[in-house]
Amino acid sequence: MNIKASLMGAAALAMTAGLAAAESHGGAITVGYFLEWPMPFEYAKAEGMYDEALGMTVNWVSFDTGTAMSAAMASGDVQLSVSQGVPPFVVATSAGQDLQILDVAVSYSDNDNCVVKEDLEIDKDSAGELAGKKVAVPLGTAAHYGFLKQMSHFGVDISGMEIVDMAPPDGAAALAQGSVDMACGWGGSLRRMKEHGNVLLTGAEKEELGILVFDVTSGPSAWVAVNSDIVAKFLKVTADANAMWADEANQAKMLPVIAKDAGMDPDATAATLATFVFPTVEDQLSAKWLGGGAQEFMKGVADVFVEAGSIDAALDSYAENVNTGPLAAANGM
Repeated sequence: MNIKASLMGAAALAMTAGLAAAESHGGAITVGYFLEWPMPFEYAKAEGMYDEALGMTVNWVSFDTGTAMSAAMASGDVQLSVSQGVPPFVVATSAGQDLQILDVAVSYSDNDNCVVKEDLEIDKDSAGELAGKKVAVPLGTAAHYGFLKQMSHFGVDISGMEIVDMAPPDGAAALAQGSVDMACGWGGSLRRMKEHGNVLLTGAEKEELGILVFDVTSGPSAWVAVNSDIVAKFLKVTADANAMWADEANQAKMLPVIAKDAGMDPDATAATLATFVFPTVEDQLSAKWLGGGAQEFMKGVADVFVEAGSIDAALDSYAENVNTGPLAAANGM
């Protein structure tokens, strides 16, 4: 398939749907998130903490991919997205969508990967055998970026592969059915994929190659500019929930609530959360993350996508797509 046509077509569709308006919130906002992606914010979500702190109704809608989040924010249907992957954010902003990163939601190098079908018996020492194989990849996502970087590392020419654009749940099902040779994804879908195959590289091995994996809270720049106080309060609730989870004394009461909200059982939720890192606000505002590191990383992601022919061009800089103002304000609340 034509990967670039698919990605750019999706971005164009999002843009023509209409840029997110900066009108007043009307007493409610809508926030996007992922099912089977358990995070401390879901405890606050389930307990009504966001509604209380913001003084309004916070409506929540689940998505399968970060690219779908971008489209929903472009249309104005969603004001904020929690845990949007950096690659789909980069695809959207490279195409001209005016989005901003507002915080670092989670870092998870071990919870986003590609899995090779078990009976192929391919590992990192024989990865060259993936040439010509069929792979399910959710295009424009963190999993897509990781796939491209891993194939480049192993010297596999992706132009000879059959790449099918599939959301992770569909990719997991396709791998289980044997209709694809490899599938890429995250969360619950990745766990199901691993039941039928193996990963090529661990999270630590990927990080050594510069494959960072983290998600962000994002929103349309125009809406954020008009509603920065609302955004700051929202980020404060998220930060407080992360701090609660960091204290092990709170985890017994939080875990079942998070599991239910994520649509998972408690054991799977605990196993997933064990692979997540939630940086403190101070860490997020440091040079490693939003103080420069994230901006440089986004440029690297964009350049890889351009080289792979996935997008037409990268921005000269992604500095304008990071807004630390609301997070800094939240830190002072």
